[in-house]
Amino acid sequence: MKRMKNFGFGTQIRKSPYFDATVRWGAQGFSVYNHMYIPRDFGDPEQNFWNLVNSAILCDVGVERQVEIAGPDAAKFVQMLTPRNLSNMAVGQCKYVLITNAHGGILNDPILLRLEENRFWLSLADSDILLWAQGVAVHSNLDVSIHEPDVSPLQLQGPMSGEIMRALFGESIMDLRYYWAREVKLDGIPLVVSRTGWSSELGYELYLQDGARGDELWEKIMAAGEPFGLKPGHTSSIRRIEGGMLSYHADADINTNPFELGLDRLVDLEMEAEFIGKFALRRIQQNGVERKQVGLRLDGPPMRGPNTTFWEVSHDGVTVGKVTSAIYSPRLGQNIALAMVSVGFAELGAVLEVEAQGGPRLATVVERPFFDPKKQLAVASRQLSDVGHPEPLSEFVA
Repeated sequence: MKRMKNFGFGTQIRKSPYFDATVRWGAQGFSVYNHMYIPRDFGDPEQNFWNLVNSAILCDVGVERQVEIAGPDAAKFVQMLTPRNLSNMAVGQCKYVLITNAHGGILNDPILLRLEENRFWLSLADSDILLWAQGVAVHSNLDVSIHEPDVSPLQLQGPMSGEIMRALFGESIMDLRYYWAREVKLDGIPLVVSRTGWSSELGYELYLQDGARGDELWEKIMAAGEPFGLKPGHTSSIRRIEGGMLSYHADADINTNPFELGLDRLVDLEMEAEFIGKFALRRIQQNGVERKQVGLRLDGPPMRGPNTTFWEVSHDGVTVGKVTSAIYSPRLGQNIALAMVSVGFAELGAVLEVEAQGGPRLATVVERPFFDPKKQLAVASRQLSDVGHPEPLSEFVA
């Protein structure tokens, strides 16, 4: 493929440090996320899925912009942003958190990294939390500095990702536990490496701290991964829906609260610390929710690609919700979906109708996640058991 020198809409949409490398390696299409291009097409999305679950893929996720919060009051300020109790978060640990507004609505669902006692990164989903955090800080009377650092993540995901990391960094990297991070260098390239990722598979994220070396880093990883079947790829909609992982703006937004998503574990209303939305979330918990997220299995032939609009969910001709993410899983041989429906229709086994692309389909409410519900693939690995650090399944809530 020829290099797309003039690809794009102008300077308002940024390219990651890996953009040219992804084009060289076969990226054929992009979408926009956090005002940046993200590769979304390396050919057949089903083959991309099989590459992920059978070997490994390398994904440009430089769009996961970082918000750095540092200073003497950084820990207190970060706690103000999220309903998750961070009092026991250690330096080097990562946690999945929700950022909520005063009404309890979800503004973002980032990974929080504690790099130092008083320095944190929020690794973002698709919304402008840098502006939110800077706005919150204005009248907080807390001593913090907030900015976007020169940091661009890559995701190395799949069952062979551990062996590729061993080839890159040596044996010492194999004791990195699930949802932990450390600073390392690869031939002088400054990185933060974490055992995290958006795939529900064994995986790592490599946070490049020098954007000028993006092309070099990409090529080093691809070269190290070649003996292990590494392929360039993109985040897999099939795998993330199988794993019940949220996509912000699809499965959650500013009008969605944690209780509707079943994420009560990420809300601590009893902790002493105050956080934005605490009063509203307490009221929602007391009053109950009117809708809930469910998993659906859709009848009919395999769907072609993911949904690009919200599909109406109905019962006896009355609208009761919407499908937020839908896909055909070739591994399960099923059409699967995440949906938000009225609580009265959220019981397992409920039969509903979905106005899908191509016509109506019957749908049954089923358990989610659809595959590997205890996240054993992401949490445990042969490499970790070799060094005696198997991670408890409860750590998935980290």
